Amino acid sequence: MKQALVQKLLALFCLGWLLLSFPLLKLWDHPVSLFGLPLLPAGLFAVWALLIVVLAWLMEREVG
Repeated sequence: MKQALVQKLLALFCLGWLLLSFPLLKLWDHPVSLFGLPLLPAGLFAVWALLIVVLAWLMEREVG
């Protein structure tokens, strides 16, 4: 792998770790619903999906 890709993947890992850490998850824990779903699970799914999309984009860009 190229050094730039390794640095981007490491940055994405750190961003994911930060976004899924307890202090920031506590911000999502409110009795509010978003499209009928509680805010915490909806936020977790959105962050998780965003991380997967960015990872796929980085890897496909490297291959192509």
